Amino acid sequence: MNATINNLSFKSIYTDFLEITKARLAVSVVFSSVAGFMLGISSFHSLDWMVLMKLAIGGYCMVGASNVFNQVIEKELDVLMDRTKNRPVPSKRMSPNSALTIAFLLTIIGVVLLYTINEKTAMFGAISIFIYACIYTPLKTITPLAVFVGAFPGAIPFMLGWVAATGNFGIEAGTLFLIQFFWQFPHFWSIGWFLYEDYEKAGFFMLPSGKKDNSTALQIILYTLWLIIASLLPVLGFTGQFFITKISAVAVLLLGLWMLFYAVKLYQTRTAKSARTLMLVSVSYITLLQLVYILDKFLR
Repeated sequence: MNATINNLSFKSIYTDFLEITKARLAVSVVFSSVAGFMLGISSFHSLDWMVLMKLAIGGYCMVGASNVFNQVIEKELDVLMDRTKNRPVPSKRMSPNSALTIAFLLTIIGVVLLYTINEKTAMFGAISIFIYACIYTPLKTITPLAVFVGAFPGAIPFMLGWVAATGNFGIEAGTLFLIQFFWQFPHFWSIGWFLYEDYEKAGFFMLPSGKKDNSTALQIILYTLWLIIASLLPVLGFTGQFFITKISAVAVLLLGLWMLFYAVKLYQTRTAKSARTLMLVSVSYITLLQLVYILDKFLR
């Protein structure tokens, strides 16, 4: 009987940990860091598996900490929204103090692990937590510019991998940052569109015009175009050690046009279904884009 209770208790704790750190989101962010790391190493033979493991674990800790801080700060607002009311803190399965303890522990572990890679990696990791928890989160109920602010920590992971691999922040890391920065806007605005009514309950301003209108849809198209341009910069030869072949550039362009198609479709239909489809396409897009970059590097 006690063993069953302990198993159930462990399972619930484990489930709550995954939920409060937003495990699926955190893993996708870690994938971006790993992709940046693979692009930063000189060759596959020079891959340091220990550094890669520290980057992955440290990165998860940093993203997880940001998410926990966010949920503690927004606990009263999360209760109001259908998609968040059952999270560990608003549902009272976990106390705010327990959540904060987890957040600080994850922050310390994450910073220490990233610091053992190099100082710049730890610095950028710490900056991402600060911006996300202390600036982006409070701004969400004040101004649509919160998405712009949130795009900075959201764009750091891809670049973080390069910095972890090389110890340098130059044009290469800056380009990776720029690509993921522009990607944030169509991705999060599409989420803000199909969850508009739920966000409205908590008073969150997620869309640039504040409404599901042509202005918002047009800006989604505009930032998708900027994303396509940024993603093609490596083929022009101006991005240092980070470059791609013309064949890969065609694949990158086709991926961009694929995402642009659904951005235009949202503009035409202005439906929640189109917004959700764009969101799903955007997630696939960034993953496939990073894989194209990696394959180009190691197969050219």
